[in-house]
Amino acid sequence: VQLQASGGGLVQPGGSLRLSCAASGFTLNYYGVGWFRQAPGKEREGVSCISSSDESTYYLDSVKGRFTISRDNSKNTVYLQMNSLKPEDTAVYYCAAYRGGNRSTPLLQHEYDYWGQGTQVTVSS
Repeated sequence: VQLQASGGGLVQPGGSLRLSCAASGFTLNYYGVGWFRQAPGKEREGVSCISSSDESTYYLDSVKGRFTISRDNSKNTVYLQMNSLKPEDTAVYYCAAYRGGNRSTPLLQHEYDYWGQGTQVTVSS
């Protein structure tokens, strides 16, 4: 069971990136998937989640309207499209997965069973 996050990089403020979270060893469509981020000196925080059951989506307030989470079950992958990026979005981004239906607190780390390695996102001019 493995999650592989990719797609990070250096982008100017106002730019866009698309992160990918690819699963191997299990079928991701049975899992809710979340994206988390951790900036230097800060706690890891939940950014977005997409459920497995009804594909409900959840977002951190500061990214609503700018980030979009989606899933492509045929590719066993979940994406995080990030637009209008700001310097405060700079962080290491992680994807994580939990098996089963909707969770009551989908942006909290304890809901998740599996974690991928991080991918660095840097927003700077």
